Amino acid sequence: MAKVISLANQKGGVGKTTTAINLAASLAVLEQRVLLIDADPQANATSGMGFDIRTIKTSIYECLIDELDPNGIILNTEVEKLDLLPSHIDLVGAEIEMTNLPKREKILKSVIAKIDDKYDFILTDCSPSLGLITLNALTASDSVLIPVQCEYFALEGLGKLLNTIKIVQNRLNTCLEIEGFLLTMYDSRLRLSNQVVEEVRKHFQQMVFETIIQRNIKLSEAPSFGKPVLMYDVNSTGAVNYLNLARELLQNNDKTRISNAEKFIE
Repeated sequence: MAKVISLANQKGGVGKTTTAINLAASLAVLEQRVLLIDADPQANATSGMGFDIRTIKTSIYECLIDELDPNGIILNTEVEKLDLLPSHIDLVGAEIEMTNLPKREKILKSVIAKIDDKYDFILTDCSPSLGLITLNALTASDSVLIPVQCEYFALEGLGKLLNTIKIVQNRLNTCLEIEGFLLTMYDSRLRLSNQVVEEVRKHFQQMVFETIIQRNIKLSEAPSFGKPVLMYDVNSTGAVNYLNLARELLQNNDKTRISNAEKFIE
């Protein structure tokens, strides 16, 4: 069975989709079978993997609303061992349509149950909201990874997200854990970035990943070419950062036996 991880933060622009795409690709490069689920109506993870969302005929929307088998919808990407369950703008109306469905918070869980034996990791890119689809993702997940931007309002809204996670743990998914807080958009030249790192590490201690994602132009450019940064510029800082994150995630989940000395790529 796959380890199911949601990437969530209701604050937009924190690097959530960038992390979903590039962590998924990095895990695949490290010989893990990975499925990326795009659960955001904006479908940025879908386009960021090189698919034209205008040509997507069936998506996660049909899985949630029409109970279509996800096996017939999943797309192969140009990254070996990485598949995608795409999104579509139609997903924006799914929350309203799901409101009256039985067990509405567990629909995505039943979708994932049909495919989780095919993968080592399933990553779900959630929308920047705490709506019903994000609630579905948290209910279906083993853990949640929370990107935190190294900027002034970094901790703003985290309390609401953590409260939502606590509600899910109490009522819908007692096994849900926090995989970790990931510091993103770090600029070592800025005092503010360093202050945010200190503040987040002080608040959440061992729950913060050692790997920090630095600001990097290649990370910003790669989605416009429909590629993970590893496929766009393997030597870029962004590619190295996400490979290090993938290796740290594997280490944390006892999926690898690399030594601490080998843990990070310089």
